[in-house]
Amino acid sequence: MDEITGGEALIRSLELEGVEVIFGLPGGAILPVYDPLLDSPIRHILVRHEQGAGHMAEGYAHVTGRPGVAMVTSGPGATNIVTPLCDAFMDSIPMVVITGQVPTKAIGSDAFQECDTTGITLSVTKHNFLVTSAEEIPWTIRAAFHIARTGRPGPVLVDVPKDVVDPKNPNSRMRWYWPDEVDLPGYKPTVQGHPRKIQEAAELISRSVRPVIYAGGGILKARASEALLELAELTGIPVVTTLMARGAFPDDHELALGMPGMHGNYTAVTAMQKCDLLIALGSRFDDRVTGNPATFARDAKVIHVDIDPAELGKVRTPDVPIVGDCRVVIEQLVEAIRKMGGRDCQPDRSEWMATIRDWQRRYPLRYEPSLPGEDLKPQFVIEQIRDHTPDDTIVSVGVGQHQMWASQYWRFRHPHTFVCSGGLGTMGFAIPAAIGAKVGRPDRMVWAIDGDGCFQMTAQELVTATCERIPIKVAVLNNAYLGMVRQWQELFYEERYSEVYLSPDIPDYVKWAEAMGCEAMRVETPEEVGPAIEKANEIDDRPVVVEFRVDTREKVYPMVPAGASNDDIILGPAISKGSEDHD
Repeated sequence: MDEITGGEALIRSLELEGVEVIFGLPGGAILPVYDPLLDSPIRHILVRHEQGAGHMAEGYAHVTGRPGVAMVTSGPGATNIVTPLCDAFMDSIPMVVITGQVPTKAIGSDAFQECDTTGITLSVTKHNFLVTSAEEIPWTIRAAFHIARTGRPGPVLVDVPKDVVDPKNPNSRMRWYWPDEVDLPGYKPTVQGHPRKIQEAAELISRSVRPVIYAGGGILKARASEALLELAELTGIPVVTTLMARGAFPDDHELALGMPGMHGNYTAVTAMQKCDLLIALGSRFDDRVTGNPATFARDAKVIHVDIDPAELGKVRTPDVPIVGDCRVVIEQLVEAIRKMGGRDCQPDRSEWMATIRDWQRRYPLRYEPSLPGEDLKPQFVIEQIRDHTPDDTIVSVGVGQHQMWASQYWRFRHPHTFVCSGGLGTMGFAIPAAIGAKVGRPDRMVWAIDGDGCFQMTAQELVTATCERIPIKVAVLNNAYLGMVRQWQELFYEERYSEVYLSPDIPDYVKWAEAMGCEAMRVETPEEVGPAIEKANEIDDRPVVVEFRVDTREKVYPMVPAGASNDDIILGPAISKGSEDHD
């Protein structure tokens, strides 16, 4: 065993975990780890703000399934990455964050740039560690990655005091070792579903005449898309995919109903309300999906599959709870149903499917196209980006109206192509997450669809993208407002628009993007949209920003008002008009 420093041990441990890239920003407390990084094959991407590092690590994890890694210094460096930690925690994103800390003897003394990082992040991480000696580093890093990617994935933080990594401090000397495995008493995620519950679920499915599969983000985390497709086709049961599950089931499949929830389409929302069996797979009955839980899917029995037992019964008491990995449990279900006769044991559901087809025909997503001289419709812009890019393009979004339109009007045919902040709803997510996604999948085209409000929060990371030659494409839907807030004020606050106006011209998005080294364009007419997207697609040596001037007045429909029943879904004028046309 060779003697090395704690800083060297940390970098060597990351290499042995297969880390290929770190997103980070150095500072005093973490400098001793940045020095050995110079001799490592690990790529480091220098961000302009620590929040960007965290979201880049998330974007990387979204598309690769591997833990994203971020490294920042103590104090404000650590607090700046709390938002990405919370975001990853709520969306079950595997991530390992390394933070510098003041020397062990200075902890608790209010030293310069000291903060209680483990205390602050305790409630927004799956687990966190405060390293107290150099010898702990290899085991701690091994354990951090194991926890981040097993069971319900999530963020893990490792806080490293400066003295245990500083080559000038004797506390940093250690004899190198690498643990073959980590034993964490009390941490043994259940992967296999209980055979009795699997059989109960299979029998319930085979008795249901109005079932719906409620696929959540857990499908993607478990790499269970193929298993889900097999289950749906074997049983002929339609599938809704939540915001976090977009892409888990192909939108062009005959059993695909699309997204449910507050801004889901009418058919997906109503099918869940009217079903007699809800097969919840890796979904958590979020309030954005259920609306008022007391009125949600009143007549439905529930099969709920989740690897986190704490999710079962948290919102809706399941008739058949199953703890386990989604992919494994679905495969068990498929096997059980095949033994019972497969498709032949399923009841006649033709009346249910006919009802669903009628809803789809009468209430499709719809918007009024812009008239000559009017601003662009954001839905039209998204459709054009969709139609002018490969169908495996990765789409990253911020949070707000543009996020919902992207989920509604894109056609997802591949898993892990929609990168989104769901649970926390973090504005400013799109740009850094797109950068991380492009680093993780350099072979794919990556578009960030952002709002003007979101763009202003983290756009500086385009400097990172330019300097690192990460050629993402960015569509800024500029409606001069915090659009979703404006929509709520219009619908629920009698059009009293309080503090939501941003200005269409300040900043000048083209000049700003050019100042950050990007190619930039402004688009104002429908005729310019397609050519601008084609031009952006052809540029592959730097980031591209396209500002689309879109209609301020446009709103996201359908909509279920917060706290209301899904039965009270508001279709919006264009969809209502379309349904009348069909009648």
